[in-house]
Amino acid sequence: MIKGLGGFGDMAKMMKAAKDMQDRMQQMQADLETITVTGESGAGLVKATVTAKGELTALEIDPSIFVPSEKEVVEDLILAAIKDAQRRAQNKMQSEMARITQDLGLPADMKLPF
Repeated sequence: MIKGLGGFGDMAKMMKAAKDMQDRMQQMQADLETITVTGESGAGLVKATVTAKGELTALEIDPSIFVPSEKEVVEDLILAAIKDAQRRAQNKMQSEMARITQDLGLPADMKLPF
C-alpha cells in the first residue's frame, strides 16, 4: 500500500490488475484469430481448418470421393469435418481462457470476459 493514501493504494493496485487483465484479454482475442485447428471426417478424406474463433479458413477434399452417386455422402463428410473443426476450435479457445485465468490467479472455472 502507498503511504499517505490510506486504502487508495489497494485501489490503485486493483486498477492496475484490471488493466493488465484487459490487456491480456485483448491479446488473447488477437491470438485466437491466428491459432488454427483442423477437423476431419471420413478417416481424413475431408479436412476443415478453422481459427480458434471458429472461422472456416480452408477445406481440403480428397478427390477420390468425387463420385456423382456419392454426392450426399460427400456433403455429410464436409459437414462432419467442419463441425469437428469448430468443436476443436471451441476447446482451444476454452483452454486459452483457462490458461489466462490461471496466470492471473483467478479461479479456473471463472468465466471470462465478464
